[in-house]
Amino acid sequence: MPLRADGYEDLRNAIVRGELLPGERLLEEDLSAKLGLGRAAVRMALVRLEHDGLVERERHRGARVRRVSEREAVEILEARAALEGLAARHAALNADGDAVEELRAIVAEMRDLREQGDLLAVSNANARLHSRILELSRHETAKRLSQTLSSQLVRFQYRTVLLPGRPERSHAEHVEIVEGIAAHDPGAAEQAMRLHLSHVAEALRSHYDGDGSGATSPATGSGATSPGTSSGAGAVHEHPGT
Repeated sequence: MPLRADGYEDLRNAIVRGELLPGERLLEEDLSAKLGLGRAAVRMALVRLEHDGLVERERHRGARVRRVSEREAVEILEARAALEGLAARHAALNADGDAVEELRAIVAEMRDLREQGDLLAVSNANARLHSRILELSRHETAKRLSQTLSSQLVRFQYRTVLLPGRPERSHAEHVEIVEGIAAHDPGAAEQAMRLHLSHVAEALRSHYDGDGSGATSPATGSGATSPGTSSGAGAVHEHPGT
């Protein structure tokens, strides 16, 4: 991993990309050697990551990557619905013609990838779409809070995109969001984003209520790649496949 002065970004990215797994212990001595930093700097980075909700620290037991429960994942998606709905509202006011075409191109890419059965690449493009809308909003608070929440969903990156029928519904919802922004209709854009992420939360909730286990991934039919393999897009992304 590329090294930075304080190690915080390197560790955060490793967690978000899934290189450090939920429940994995984070030993200061090992991290210090890997990052080329003193243990005090590593300790400070872990404190910041704890504030981000990515790490949990226990007295006499050290730190580990925090494991998010299914119930909390649903709560995070519900909170994101409010934050990203606000971002979509502002994006509708700010987006120019070039930005709208960029958003439409990402949605078209997602459609093509879905038709090819590459659902993990769809999830990667989804992350880019949501991130771009946050950037277009110029609402730094909504952007910061949403990205912090999204980074906690590593374990759930692929769950909803693999649920039967969800990719098709998701595509239609993304079209509604982008067209609301294109029409410079803040109310329509916000409502479409809120509805979209509420549907994602409901799909996740229904899946775990239905299977009773809350621990296994849905089957990856229709040519989808297993979550444990590379999809060509390469990395695990900050947004769950929505």
